[in-house]
Amino acid sequence: MWDSITIGSCRSNLLNRLLRATTIQRANRGIAGLALACAFATGACAQSLQFPNNAHQQFQAVVAIDSYAMPVDIWANGVLPVEIVEGMVTKQAWRIDAQALTTLQLLRPLREQLRDDRYQIIFECQTEACGGFDFRFGTPTLPPPEMQINIGDFRFLSARRIGAQGPEYLTLLVSRTAQAGFVQLVHVGPELAEAPVVAVAEGAALTRGAPTSSGSLADQLAASGHAILADLTFETGSSQLAAGDMQSLRALADYLADNPDRDVALVGHTDASGSLDANIALSKRRAGSVLERLVTDYGVARAQLAAEGMGYLSPIASNLTEEGRQENRRVEVIVVSTSE
Repeated sequence: MWDSITIGSCRSNLLNRLLRATTIQRANRGIAGLALACAFATGACAQSLQFPNNAHQQFQAVVAIDSYAMPVDIWANGVLPVEIVEGMVTKQAWRIDAQALTTLQLLRPLREQLRDDRYQIIFECQTEACGGFDFRFGTPTLPPPEMQINIGDFRFLSARRIGAQGPEYLTLLVSRTAQAGFVQLVHVGPELAEAPVVAVAEGAALTRGAPTSSGSLADQLAASGHAILADLTFETGSSQLAAGDMQSLRALADYLADNPDRDVALVGHTDASGSLDANIALSKRRAGSVLERLVTDYGVARAQLAAEGMGYLSPIASNLTEEGRQENRRVEVIVVSTSE
């Protein structure tokens, strides 16, 4: 039977997720992956899930016996349908160092391997079709920097198979930044005396050349559904925009005027200075200040805009340098609906 978990506010989910993350034991990062037991009734051993050789395991943890609320349908009406599964729980985060890969290019070879290894795909979705912002924060995720999730571009898959020692479950959450792709893997299987191998990095590198030009804001929204408003500047701890005309806001206003059937979310991001609560509030104020500027100075219809805040949970650069912190203080625009 499926259970349904009604998720509260985004902020409480973020805090609970981070609290859970602090209790996970980190295993040796140099190990290529955890093991997968021989699960076929024929007695043959299962194949490890193979990542490309330009993939690097960022995180792994094993709990001998635990439960996992595995999403099995889209977020709808304030509810995320899940199936509670129990067993040995393995969690991993992988980074694939290649620019300009789509989330489908990242997911498809892994999905085909699962099918070849007798997994049944029971649920799959992409970004807004999953439930967008609510699905992302209603789904248990590993924290950054090991796992980075672009809320405007992610895919999710859950799968099941029945082996000789019992059922196994596996989920993949795939996203990308401008620099790399990220994959979260959760595997739940029979309790074993030894951690048996879920995933390894081997085979040909997965690459695609970076585009020669990022294109106009309208082109970026058409191609990927999101873009960074790159000419906005925020000082540490401030939500105030500089005065004057801003090319990215004018371009967004023109885009929304040309597409009155489309709505967008403005999502604020911060660097990692300060507490999570304070940064989530600050990032939402930054997004809100951009929204007000679009309405008052550029004539955008308020009904086409929404403002959200991510705090420091989705960095695009290192927070260890001033240059990286400046990049992380940003506002992104995400297309959230269209009547087309």
